[in-house]
Amino acid sequence: MIALLTGKLAYKSIDHLIIDVGGVGYRVKIPLSSFYVLPEAGEVRLHIFTYVKEDAIHLYGFLTAEEKELFILLLSVSGVGPKLAVNILSNIPAADLRAALSQGNDKRLAAIPGIGKKTADRLILELREKVGKLAAAAGTAYPSAPPTRATDTLDDTLSALINLGYKEAQARKALEALELAPDTPVEEVLKGALKILLK
Repeated sequence: MIALLTGKLAYKSIDHLIIDVGGVGYRVKIPLSSFYVLPEAGEVRLHIFTYVKEDAIHLYGFLTAEEKELFILLLSVSGVGPKLAVNILSNIPAADLRAALSQGNDKRLAAIPGIGKKTADRLILELREKVGKLAAAAGTAYPSAPPTRATDTLDDTLSALINLGYKEAQARKALEALELAPDTPVEEVLKGALKILLK
């Protein structure tokens, strides 16, 4: 069972990385929170959760042990699979998620795409006590990478928002509301769009 990976970042996209560890490339799915702070290249260290299915093995990577523990807790809730758990962590910082669960803030949770009121209530019911016992673990912080110009920034951002569960029309409206410089990196566009969508 793989629990930690340290290696060179060979490829980075909005939803996954390829990490070169001794010449072997590991494909690791990540939440947006990790995408924002990981560098474009260089050495990375991720806490890994290995998810085994009958027909595949998937690796999920997190910058901190706390994020990984929250991911595992989310998976313990009936009806929550890895895709939804990653989506939750992509839309709310770990500290805010812990606070929302422990305080029973169903409105904050229900604002996340793919989480309705029933799922929000179920998350609170099943995780409120567990999350209270979850000690905040120290993680690895990475400096922000220098921005790079992306020719298809808006298309990439739109695709990311749709993958996160937003409807295309809703995502396009949020993107149209942003005032952007021509060289704004996709990370910044995504952050701005999510701020509008989560209001």
